[in-house]
Amino acid sequence: MAKSGLLSTSIARKVAMALSGLFLILFLTQHLFINSTSLFGPDNFNAISHFMGHNPLVQYIIQPILIIGVLFHFIMGFVLDFKNRSSRPIGYAKYNGASNASWPSRNMIISGSVVLAFLALHFYDFWLPEMNVKYLNPDLNKINDATRYYPELKEHFESLLRTVLYCLAFGLLSLHLWHGFNSSFQSVGFNNKYSKGLYKFAKFYSVFVPFGFVVVALFHHFNQ
Repeated sequence: MAKSGLLSTSIARKVAMALSGLFLILFLTQHLFINSTSLFGPDNFNAISHFMGHNPLVQYIIQPILIIGVLFHFIMGFVLDFKNRSSRPIGYAKYNGASNASWPSRNMIISGSVVLAFLALHFYDFWLPEMNVKYLNPDLNKINDATRYYPELKEHFESLLRTVLYCLAFGLLSLHLWHGFNSSFQSVGFNNKYSKGLYKFAKFYSVFVPFGFVVVALFHHFNQ
């Protein structure tokens, strides 16, 4: 009975981890779409960014849910990793993981930690300045300026070091998604005739979306 309860708890954690990951994948898609509009000039990017920054639904409902989702996903990731490591037998020390699993699947905690550090940098670059302008030190001129977003984006990619860090983080995000996307489907019990197609889409997504962010970063770095 105790084992059954423990198993249920473990499954529940994995399902919660999977659902939060799928939610964050939707955010990544939306974020890439907005950022990619900046490749074609400032007008559309400024218009969308201004709308998102002043929409009450986005600011007071979606944004807090997103932040909670990010924190939950990474905290649950560390919890699962700790539980997995603590449940291994001592004699398991010579286990050769490389012969049974890919590097991304064996090092999700590493790639996840780097992605978390990248998100902290991203929040520092974009979210905190926005909160400062709107709430901590309100600046009505900036708040109402619908043309400020594009120059601010370009400014953050002026530094070569900052651009390289972003690109490396997106590379590890790709590896994290490569395993995580498919694992999410498995954790929620998705297994039918569409599974193979979805797994192929997951692999494509894992490369395409991070590559898209890299293109945006490099484009703005080399077009200062």
